[in-house]
Amino acid sequence: MLRVGMLTSGGDCQALNAAMRGVAKGLSANVEDLEIYGFLNGYKGLIYGNYKLLSSSDFSGILTKGGTIIGSSRQPFKLMRVPDENGLDKVEAMKQNYYKLNLDCLVILGGNGTQKTANMLREEGLNIIHLPKTIDNDIYGTDVTFGFQSAINIATDAIDYIHTTAASHNRVFIVEVMGHKVGWLTLYAGLAGGADIILLPEIPYDINKVVHAIEKRSKAGKGFTILAVAEGAISKKDAQLSKKEYKKKLAKSPYPSVSYEIAKKISDKLGSEVRVTVPGHTQRGGSPTAYDRVLCTRLGAEGAKAILEKDYGYMIAMVNNEVRRVPLENVAGRLKMIEPDAQIVRDAKLIGISFGD
Repeated sequence: MLRVGMLTSGGDCQALNAAMRGVAKGLSANVEDLEIYGFLNGYKGLIYGNYKLLSSSDFSGILTKGGTIIGSSRQPFKLMRVPDENGLDKVEAMKQNYYKLNLDCLVILGGNGTQKTANMLREEGLNIIHLPKTIDNDIYGTDVTFGFQSAINIATDAIDYIHTTAASHNRVFIVEVMGHKVGWLTLYAGLAGGADIILLPEIPYDINKVVHAIEKRSKAGKGFTILAVAEGAISKKDAQLSKKEYKKKLAKSPYPSVSYEIAKKISDKLGSEVRVTVPGHTQRGGSPTAYDRVLCTRLGAEGAKAILEKDYGYMIAMVNNEVRRVPLENVAGRLKMIEPDAQIVRDAKLIGISFGD
């Protein structure tokens, strides 16, 4: 009998179900006696013993279904070793529930915070396989995470739709794209959507250079400008602040997000109206793209293979279009950032896109 646990943690995305399906099908096709337990609502389910035995029918018809059939929640890694309000030792509780079900392995699908906890559980002696999920594409050690391409399509659609109204009214529009610490999603959506200015967390901007880029377009006869702005975009001035000082500034800010502050500054300098559009959580929703379905099937199959071979403690990654097993200890806690001089950034600048730097 092979007993496997599964949980999905952190923000949801379009391809979580597809990835779980890949693992389940890879196992069921090769094991007669198999039990898969789904822990409900992420690590909460593992901590408090909320789970259900999943049947083959649970994994049928979910390849195209967004979200996650077993629920998710955010459980900050920094609080995992802090007892809950009732004094419960969360780490010990997770271990006890793992052993209570006599699990051979726990498959964890999630992003950076999820991965850090997964690695901690590995260090505690549990057999872990991690599948890299996040629309931010910021997990170190893999070329791409599932959910990223699906989110790109949605953010790109938002920019596409803004093009027609921006051109009709000769306005400056800002489309705010998800991404607090890294700007992969904004960069790709901005390129795909034909944004004129792209502002990223990794490349602090000078508002005067942003305004100059808009004015340059106007002088060239371009009646509108579209900015793709990551929600974590930061000015050069604010980038000089400590994290504590910057958080304090944000807490006192009268603006709902950085895009509205940028819009106000542009409007003040140009004397013209600037509109902001925030696609928000739509970027996490809907069905996974064909690319993500294929990616998840491949990652899930390799995850199943690792379990069958009893080869644990790995993140299943995509490296140079090949599925690889990357040791969790080598990647947990590391972010994959955009280098300011990366080729993709240089290419964007070459065709006239401004990054405000």
